[in-house]
Amino acid sequence: MRFAEYVREDRLLVILRVLSKVPAGRANHIVLCAALRPLGHDVSLERMQRDLEWLAEKRLVTVEDLEATVTVATITPHGVDVAAGREVVRGVKEPVKGMD
Repeated sequence: MRFAEYVREDRLLVILRVLSKVPAGRANHIVLCAALRPLGHDVSLERMQRDLEWLAEKRLVTVEDLEATVTVATITPHGVDVAAGREVVRGVKEPVKGMD
């Protein structure tokens, strides 16, 4: 696996884990970018929107575009299971056991 792929898979897992811990499992792409920065993933707003679209295609989140400037993501039950390591989705890193 190339390093870039490893980083992408980890970033997708981190997005799911952040969403699984916030109230209502919901946050906008701007807040998610800020939340991922201290966790080692400094990505652009556009990259975050593309990641959320990919996660939505896999039914791990739902996305809602508000006024064409803000994308709100809500984690699905399937996404919660992937974030917790109860299910595996190719393209999303599996969480390391005991690391919450």
